Amino acid sequence: MKVLFFASLKERLNCSELVIENTYSSVSELRESLCARGEPWVSALSNEKLLVAINQEMAKFEDSLTDSDEVAFFPPVTGG
Repeated sequence: MKVLFFASLKERLNCSELVIENTYSSVSELRESLCARGEPWVSALSNEKLLVAINQEMAKFEDSLTDSDEVAFFPPVTGG
């Protein structure tokens, strides 16, 4: 599974992508596993407004995953 991080998440984590061998049943399970790495992962990925996409389609944290998915996390976009 490929996991991508964009914008401020990429900067906070000092990481733009990971390749993960484990299989997770949902985006929530993947996020919990990443948060288990400690800081700065916990603070970066705990934002309630965090957005996620699976295979370049907007998704929800309850959505299922397969080991061949590409998951992208990014902060909410604001405009003015």
